[in-house]
Amino acid sequence: MRKPEKVAVVSHALLWQHCGMGYDIETVERIRRLLSARSDVVEKRIVGGALGFMVGGHLCCAVSVRGLTVRVGAEGKAEALGEPHVGRHLVGNRETRAFVVVEPDGYRDDAALAVWLERGLRFVGSL
Repeated sequence: MRKPEKVAVVSHALLWQHCGMGYDIETVERIRRLLSARSDVVEKRIVGGALGFMVGGHLCCAVSVRGLTVRVGAEGKAEALGEPHVGRHLVGNRETRAFVVVEPDGYRDDAALAVWLERGLRFVGSL
């Protein structure tokens, strides 16, 4: 009789970084559930291996190794940056005008994630 092999328990965060995925699949699944009632959502791979969610043809949010990127608009950016777990969104060395990055602690539960998604949806809905 063969001896059972040891099984290593690996966090999803380590797994997706090791496998070269640029995003956390659990967060992606949560966003898919929250946006499932909409017919205008398209997923698209974007810069750096992130997975973006286009709504009505506009990038609303994305999941990357840095966290959740949300399009809040230039007007909403200052307010968003004043909240816990929120930082500036950089592409290379340049700061973007309309996006912020929310660290995972800022969307730990579905209620917090839904608030951020609503902010992104509200902004892209105004375009």
